[in-house]
Order: sequence, then C-alpha cells, then structure tokens
Amino acid sequence: MAAPDLTEHPLSSETVYQGRLLHAKRDRVRLPNGQESTREYLVHPGAAVVIPRFDNGDVLLERQHRYPLRRDFIELPAGKFDPDETELACAQRELLEETGYAAAEWRYLATFYPCIGYSDERLVYYLATGLRHVGDDLDHDEFLEILRLPLAEALEMVRDGRICEGKTVMGLLWLERFGPGRPA
Repeated sequence: MAAPDLTEHPLSSETVYQGRLLHAKRDRVRLPNGQESTREYLVHPGAAVVIPRFDNGDVLLERQHRYPLRRDFIELPAGKFDPDETELACAQRELLEETGYAAAEWRYLATFYPCIGYSDERLVYYLATGLRHVGDDLDHDEFLEILRLPLAEALEMVRDGRICEGKTVMGLLWLERFGPGRPA
C-alpha cells in the first residue's frame, strides 16, 4: 500500500519581517485534503557546526553569552553560512575565527534540522582533527572563553545539564555514539 501524500502546496507567500540573520514568512497553503491554511516560519541561512577533536580525544568547546536567554552557554563552535560560501568553508572559517585553531583534517558527519515546526534551519556537522592553534580572530562583537575538555567530561556536563544547548548536545552525543572508532 502506498503511503498517503501529506504534501502541503504553497499558494502565496509574504515576508513579515526581514532581518540581518533571519526573516519571518507567512504562507497560504493547500492541505492534502484540499482545504487551505496558513503557515508561519523563519527562513534561516543554515549553519556549520564543528566538533574539534584533539589527538588524545579531548574536544574544544566555547563559553558564550546568548542574549535571548540572558545567560552563558557552553557550545561547539558554529556559525551561519555566508552567501555563496560552501558548508566546509564556513566550518573552517568559524573554527578559526572563534577558537584560533585550524584543522588538518575535516570530515562531514551529518546534517540535522533542529526546528522543523517553525524554521528551515539546517545544521551541518563536521569533525575537525589535526588541530593547531594559529591565533585568534574573533568578530568585533564576539566574546568567548575557549575550553578544552576530555570527551567523557563534556558528556558528563551534558548528563548533569551544564551543557544544555541543543546543537552541542546533539553533536557530542552523536560523536560518542557514532563517531570515528565507534562500533556501528
């Protein structure tokens, strides 16, 4: 038996808000049953997320203040794609800008969609190895503390809630479960 067609077809689209990072849209759609409805969502350029891993297994994280929640979070290095920038180029740029590290080897890991109910954002994960510090290059409005931790300690911080930011939790748990050298 064939799976039912659940596709919603766009009838019209309007931009409700256009900002520097994202913009909000409101679309009219035709539902699978033929009726119409409204869908509101955020358009996001997407982002690269880097899991920097040292030869001994340590991971590189950063502590950063996140204004919408008015608190600091421990995160993996990440940043949004610039126009006409490849996903890998973005990952390489963000690792260098945010941590001062460059990597000799890059490996694509996975793509995740963190907010499918209200955004088209995609997170493209890369493992960066062969790390060497080459100097800091933060954006003028970024303030970070760089942390080097054993993976086991970072996972314990996920378990006890000290690391609670979604892309980082996802990345660390993915690395621990499916990363290089792990059984399939």
